[in-house]
Amino acid sequence: MPGTGTNGSGVSDNGGGSDKGVGSDKGGGSDNGGAALEGVALLERFHAAVNSGDPRLAMKAIDEFVAPDVDFRPPVPMGEAGARALKRVWETLLTAFPDIRVTVEETVAEGDRIVSRNTVTGTHLGDYRGLAPTGRTVEYGEIFIFRVADGRITEIRGVVDVLAQLRQLGVAPS
Repeated sequence: MPGTGTNGSGVSDNGGGSDKGVGSDKGGGSDNGGAALEGVALLERFHAAVNSGDPRLAMKAIDEFVAPDVDFRPPVPMGEAGARALKRVWETLLTAFPDIRVTVEETVAEGDRIVSRNTVTGTHLGDYRGLAPTGRTVEYGEIFIFRVADGRITEIRGVVDVLAQLRQLGVAPS
C-alpha cells in the first residue's frame, strides 16, 4: 500500500478514508526517528497482506511481522495466546468475510508505539462465530496500539466496535 506521508508530529491522515494504507514519508520529515517510520512501514506491509484476502499470505505475514510471544489481547476471547491468537482472529475474519478490508484512516507513531485508527469493511459470506452467512456488508471502526521491537510487533492492544458489526449482521438490536 503506498504511503501517504506524515506531518512533523508522526501523524498520518489519509484524508477521509481513502484506501492508501498507514503511510510514512520515507524521505524524512518525522521527528520520531527511524524506529517509528520502520514500525509504520511494517504495519503497512501487514495490512497489505491481510487485505489480500489470501489466508496463507495473512498467516505468513503474522509469522514474519509478529513476535511469536506477542502480548495480544483480542477484543473477543479466542482461547489462545500470542501470535496463535492473532492467527485465529484472522482465520475467523477471513473465513467469515473473505473480502475484508482494513482501511487505515489515521496513524500516530512515536518511539516504539504506533496507533492506527481503521475502518473495516467486508461481506458476511462464511460462518462467523456460529452465525450462518447473511450476505450483509459490515463497516465498523477500530483503534489499535502496536509496540514494535527488533523489527516485529511485540504488543497489540485494541478496541473494535463489535456491537456495530453485530447490529449490521442482524444479531444485536439497533
